[in-house]
Amino acid sequence: MNETNNSSMAVLIDYENLALGTGKRKRNGHQEPGPLPDVKRILERLVDKGRIVSKRAYCDWQRFEDAVTPLHELGIELIEIPDRAYTGKNSADIRLAVDAVDMCLTKANIDTFAILSGDSDFSPAVSKLKEYGRRVIGVGMKESTSSLLAENCDEFIFYEDIVSTGGLPSYEGKVSREKEPCYQLLLETIDALQRENDSAILASLLKDTMRRKRPQFSEGSYGYRSFTELLKEAASLGLIEIHRDQRSGTAVVDGFCE
Repeated sequence: MNETNNSSMAVLIDYENLALGTGKRKRNGHQEPGPLPDVKRILERLVDKGRIVSKRAYCDWQRFEDAVTPLHELGIELIEIPDRAYTGKNSADIRLAVDAVDMCLTKANIDTFAILSGDSDFSPAVSKLKEYGRRVIGVGMKESTSSLLAENCDEFIFYEDIVSTGGLPSYEGKVSREKEPCYQLLLETIDALQRENDSAILASLLKDTMRRKRPQFSEGSYGYRSFTELLKEAASLGLIEIHRDQRSGTAVVDGFCE
């Protein structure tokens, strides 16, 4: 049975690499920008693995001005990096790698690092973090991720898998529109926790993880007297299967209904 993940995590984002990865490669070999990556969804996926205590993104922000406000709203510290045309090198890569090793050596509470990039240049930094006993999770695009980086991380998650909503039971038409955000959060969290550990999920862990994703979440705001009441309703609608743990007396989620 799942237990609460007490890991403390630092999230370091090579934003240019992530943003360009959503675009398509032109015939001349240059990568054109695509839609802005959904960093909020990435963070929500990462909180399934632990508590995020630091969030930094590195970029020449003049190139991605539309991303500045959304990232600020997510509480991400934006590190300004000069354009490589002036420096002659990718300063974002260097600064991110230096900060990662510095945090590893000075912040003993951080035991997990999430590096959002597919650039193979980060492989030495990943190896150094692992040498000091830290767990490293990578996140990047399938088309633009180096196999060298992906294989060097303890775990690598592809962005496309994070934003995909396939496999979740449909709640549309079964609950009121006011409750739809609650059910989306509930089902996405169950799905993510089962990917971490394919076993039954304690209601307390499920609720804690939902609050990590959305700190403002409260079942009471959706009209439920308790979290167990929400789970019972979801079970009665044929979305999830639950049972009561005999030892603790609390509700346990077994998974989605087949």
